[in-house]
Amino acid sequence: MSTDTQTPADVFRNGAFEPDDWVVLDAEAPLPEDGRAIVPLARYQEERESLRASNQPLGILISPGEKIEDVADDLGRFSVLAIAFPAYTDGRGYSTARLARERYGFAGELRAVGNVLADQVPLMARCGFDAFVVTKPAARKVLEAGGAPDVPVYYQPTTRDEGAVSTIRPWMRRSPPGVA
Repeated sequence: MSTDTQTPADVFRNGAFEPDDWVVLDAEAPLPEDGRAIVPLARYQEERESLRASNQPLGILISPGEKIEDVADDLGRFSVLAIAFPAYTDGRGYSTARLARERYGFAGELRAVGNVLADQVPLMARCGFDAFVVTKPAARKVLEAGGAPDVPVYYQPTTRDEGAVSTIRPWMRRSPPGVA
């Protein structure tokens, strides 16, 4: 029987690392009595009724290959939607984030967890992420120094308002000043 939990020391949001009071639980770890817990999707599905009835703040962890559609009707119950990025080359989490924000109207904290690189942060933010659990030392160093790189011209629409660059290429968009 496993009772592993993971408590990140901090989370990157609003351009800085902040203390994180959320605990990521595995499939069998007990819920903390007075804390905030993020549970895996499979565990939520197994314990849905008791977790929905709880007054504790609750988050859910969606891993690659899992469908957000499976909990779409329950998204309003979650304060945090954590989306796992086990490898920087796995982009399925971007689609999950867009679905959560645009199709299902998720308004809580959307956080990227796992293999999050500094140069991905602006692209993840365009998909609706507003918090990042960054574990790679090199990425943390870049973000701590204020070095989240900007990608100033985009070809695809995003979750936030971006004006067209010109009438010659209306499909190109540019980040508003001061927004990464």
